[in-house]
Formats: sequence, C-alpha cells, structure tokens
Amino acid sequence: MSTSKLVIGSRGSMLARAQSQWVKGLLKTRWKGLDISIKVISTKGDRILDVPLAKVGGKGLFVKEIEESLIDESCDIAVHSMKDVPDLLPDGLILGAELERDVPYDAFVSERYTSLDDLPESARVGTSSLRRQAQLLATRPDLDIVPLRGNVDTRLRKLSEGLDAVILAAAGLRRLGLGDRITSLLTPPEFVPATGQGVVVVECREEDDRVRELIAPLVHEDTRVAARTERAFLSRVGGGCQVPMGAFAVVDGDRVEAMAIIARPDGTTVLADRDEGTRSEAESIGQRMADRLLQAGGREILDELVEGD
Repeated sequence: MSTSKLVIGSRGSMLARAQSQWVKGLLKTRWKGLDISIKVISTKGDRILDVPLAKVGGKGLFVKEIEESLIDESCDIAVHSMKDVPDLLPDGLILGAELERDVPYDAFVSERYTSLDDLPESARVGTSSLRRQAQLLATRPDLDIVPLRGNVDTRLRKLSEGLDAVILAAAGLRRLGLGDRITSLLTPPEFVPATGQGVVVVECREEDDRVRELIAPLVHEDTRVAARTERAFLSRVGGGCQVPMGAFAVVDGDRVEAMAIIARPDGTTVLADRDEGTRSEAESIGQRMADRLLQAGGREILDELVEGD
C-alpha cells in the first residue's frame, strides 16, 4: 500500500477542512507512503444560508453531493460530522470508520453572560437547530430564539451584532481551536445532544476493500457502539432536521446507557426516555427508546410537523 493514492471528499467550511486534515494526518501516520489529497465539494447546505435547515429539507443537505462523488469514484472516502449524516445511506456506501468521540454536548457561548440561567428575561439566543430550540424553550420559555446559519465565525460574530448568546456544538469549536470561546456546556438530561454529535465519521464504498483496509485503524470501538445506538433511534423515528429529537449513548465496558427525546419545537412538550443493556444490544436499545417515545406521543408530534410543512 506504500504507493497508494487516496482522495478525501470534504465540504469547504473551515470545520469540515479541519476534520478532513485530521483524518489525513492520522492516515499518513499509519500508512507512511500514502499519497492523500483533499477534494472540496460544495453541498446544498453550504449554498443555502438564508433559510432555516428545517425549511430547506434537512436530510442529506451537507452530504449528498459528496456521496455522489463517492459513488462516481471521483473520491475514495468522505469525512463528515456524523450528526449531518442521514439514517439511510445510498446503496453501496457504508460508514467505514467512527473516530474517537470529542465532547458531545452543546456549548453556550456568550460575551456577557456566564450561563443559560444568567441570561436576562427575553434574551436573544441564536441557534440553527430545532432540537436546541425546543430544549432551550423548555428550560427558558421567555427566550427569543433567533435562527442562525453560516459557518462558525459567522455565528460567533452575531454576538457583537445584538445576540446575547449562541448555541453551537462544543466539538466543532474545539476542533477549530476555539474551545476558549465556550462559556458553559449544556448537558443531559436537560439538553440531549443530536445523534452522533461530536463524532467524525469516514464514509466509503462498501465493495472497496483497499480503502476499507486503509481506514480500519481509525475505528474507535466504543464510539462505534454509541453511534450505532443513537443512529438506530434516528432510523426508527425518521424525520430529519424537521423533528426536534436527540439521542445520546455512553459505553462503559460491556454496558451501554442511553437517553433520547422527541419534542415540540416550542418546547411545550419534551418526551424523554432511557434504556440500557449490553454492547451487543446497542441497536435494540435505540429502537426500544424510539418505539416507546413514538407511542408516548412522539408519533403525534411527527404527524403535526409533517402536516405543518
């Protein structure tokens, strides 16, 4: 493999490039002679910045064009933030490696206030996520939630343009060297992360044995088990970015503990569930939580949101 070449498909954002460079560095360390290049691919989610994600049509917004490059073999692997990857992959593609998870939580970022509780009445908080919005309003129904799109720098700049706080993924800030901008973390059970949040994943062609062998050393087994638990929940519920939902699993030895939510966007209803079991039950744990939440009122919420579109 010393003379092998590998093309990484990546979004053009600073975060996407940083994650692709990280994967490139890990592969170069493992395979000394590997010739690796990064191909930047524009996605629909990168081009449409003036519409909330839930209105654009959520699923696959940040991965579709990159997956097409995988299928036509103009790139060999794709590097994604797992929370951007839909539950269903195109035929012939698989998630070949889940890298060790970074901090999975949402970050509260403010230049004037120390925490969510510290915000004044009717404070203006920016977020691009219905899940974050629902959990924020469930905790602080007085808040004025402001839709927020664009790259991390654009979102942080809004703090000097009138917003009291913004909510971002802590892992993304850390990977950009901006961990010092995190004011506090929003943690479970009040704030359940998105499925796969904090996980960088490598997608590849299922039949490409050469590439699968190259990326196999990147797999972090505990992260893979946690991610499969969370994505099993996502797959069972469906709904993509239009549905405020989240799932989070922790792996400790042979045990998996997980929690999940389905909520109304206005935060008036937040349905929560927990489950646990062994590593071999990972997908079943996610599915059981989904089934119970759907039965407890989640299906009604999904139907309302679909009708609302």
